[in-house]
Amino acid sequence: MAIIERMPVSLAGQLVVAISSRALFDFEEENRVFEAEDDRAYMELQLERLEHAAKPGVAFSLVHKLLAFNTRQEARVEVVILSRNDPVSGMRVFRSARHYGLPIQRGVFTRGQSPWRYLRPLAANLFLSTNEADVRSALAAGVPAARVYPHSARASDAHPDEVRIAFDGDAVLFSDEAERVFQSQGLDAFQRHEHQRAATPLAPGPFKPLLHALQALQREPGRDMRIRTALVTARSAPAHERAIRTLMDWHIEVDEAMFLGGLPKGEFLREFEPDFFFDDQTGHIENAAPHVPAGHVAAGVVNG
Repeated sequence: MAIIERMPVSLAGQLVVAISSRALFDFEEENRVFEAEDDRAYMELQLERLEHAAKPGVAFSLVHKLLAFNTRQEARVEVVILSRNDPVSGMRVFRSARHYGLPIQRGVFTRGQSPWRYLRPLAANLFLSTNEADVRSALAAGVPAARVYPHSARASDAHPDEVRIAFDGDAVLFSDEAERVFQSQGLDAFQRHEHQRAATPLAPGPFKPLLHALQALQREPGRDMRIRTALVTARSAPAHERAIRTLMDWHIEVDEAMFLGGLPKGEFLREFEPDFFFDDQTGHIENAAPHVPAGHVAAGVVNG
């Protein structure tokens, strides 16, 4: 009798997104029960609603579109639920994913304990959660991570064939080197610092690996889905040049760059219509959230 050996399963080569259930689906009503009572009441409510699909959450559009890069022949994106939910509530998460046609088959449910440590065996490229402590732990471990604002606007449906992602620059794509100068010495010193170092690339920030992975995905031939990226930064001329030259040095292209010189970002993001926006400053996130899905990157000097 022939013995058929199964090849070991691996996520190597895929863009791996780990996401909490509350970031993917709208569980705000259930969460209020959890906060008012206890996890037992929450579990009972989720079980009662097992046959009712949860509404899409803030990061739903991003996940839905990224998964569209997969084909029957090849999987390029893997989405894994990484949640403080209990396993019983996890059943509703998987059923809701199936209801919307999301091919999500892996999940870790830790019933109140921090799940961030499971990011390492997943080799995750991105972690999205509504829990700030989990996000900070992930960032400290070197994983691009953001705290999803659950009351953010949902993504526009105007670009069904494009994943649109907007990034802040300093402390997100780039290190917080320049931001430290701004915080300690002011705008004029920041502008001088960046003008003098225009030809010196900035060190990578926490989200540079994600942007690199997205660009690799974008270069895959024959895909129906495209990726469009934007740099949305408070920088202005002459500090813009160092940001552009840094991306050139990394051999990474962005499709749009907005050097806003301190103008509020929200209305500009509304026009770009991203599936998600990442920024390290809560003020920028609060300005953006009424317009677009947004998440806070708790990195850099302003979050120390």
